[in-house]
Amino acid sequence: MVLKNLHIRNFRNYDSLDISLDKNTTIIYGDNGQGKTNLLESIYVLAFTKSHRSFIDKNLIKSGEECAVIKGTILNEISYNLEIILNKTKKQVKIDNNSVTKIGGYIEKMNIIIFYSEDLNLIKGFPSERRKYLNLELSQISQNYYNTLNDYNKLLKIRNDYLKQISFGDPIDEAYFKVLTDYIVEKSVFIYQMREKYIQRLNKICPKIFKDIASKEGFHIKYKPSIDFADYEKETIRTELLKAFNDNLEREIKNKTTLYGPHHDDFEFYLDDENLRYYGSQGQQRVAVLALKLSEIQIFRDYKKTSPIILLDDVFSELDNEKKNNLLKFIDDDMQVIITTTDLCNIDQKIIDKAKLIKIESGQITEEVR
Repeated sequence: MVLKNLHIRNFRNYDSLDISLDKNTTIIYGDNGQGKTNLLESIYVLAFTKSHRSFIDKNLIKSGEECAVIKGTILNEISYNLEIILNKTKKQVKIDNNSVTKIGGYIEKMNIIIFYSEDLNLIKGFPSERRKYLNLELSQISQNYYNTLNDYNKLLKIRNDYLKQISFGDPIDEAYFKVLTDYIVEKSVFIYQMREKYIQRLNKICPKIFKDIASKEGFHIKYKPSIDFADYEKETIRTELLKAFNDNLEREIKNKTTLYGPHHDDFEFYLDDENLRYYGSQGQQRVAVLALKLSEIQIFRDYKKTSPIILLDDVFSELDNEKKNNLLKFIDDDMQVIITTTDLCNIDQKIIDKAKLIKIESGQITEEVR
């Protein structure tokens, strides 16, 4: 999978930019504040239709402009022209100039893995950040997962709104509430099973990568759903989730919200029995995140039969030489890598020699070398 070219207009600090990307390695360099991270963010938006840095689309539009445009051509087995148009009140998503209404099918077209400075929030941050990560990764490999999650979130809102009505003294329509809860459970079963299977797959790959980088054994990831299921068979999940809903209806009415389900899931990183969030050094936490994201490369290859596009946002400046070399061992010529850096000295000369170099100043290309 290769992003052949990128066009940006009125995005962040960019007026207009057109670049051709190398099928293997492109290095974007320049001083801080020139737009390197914004450029990678535009690629992320092109892939996911949303930013990893802002929840509000209008913040992505250049000040004083009405809309932003991001276009790119993806080469896989066939070619796709992807386009995102951001207005202050709406967003348009297109494939080959045709408007897209089902985002799940769009997200599958372009698979990326991004490494950036805020990655440590996957360990240090709130469960919602880890759920977001898990949902994005699973949505890239399964359109069915994206669609099911979308259905679940709509049903969850309806159920929560109904719980609020009941709490204000309205009588409960037991037949309606049962049907609504049954639909929630049906969607939940699939989400739980997909997440548990994904964590299992990570645990077959991550420990070896962690050991290769940090020379330590015992690394693993624990899936933490809101219910401690006996197993992840369909009937077990269904039975135990329904029991939790039935046993806690009064609490849910009092709290005006659904207390159980995939929207309360979490996962945590462990080294032997120690939770790295609380007991790991920053170095161990950083290696844990590297192991997690490097594992995704193999998972994408297994599921999609192609390599994802790798975005490295100034990560080399934060790693010592040993960790840099260990990271590079997992990035080969079979994948496209786009790297940003403030200083080319942070990058191995062997990579520079075979890369396309693009210098960015104030949102413009000032030098381009192949």
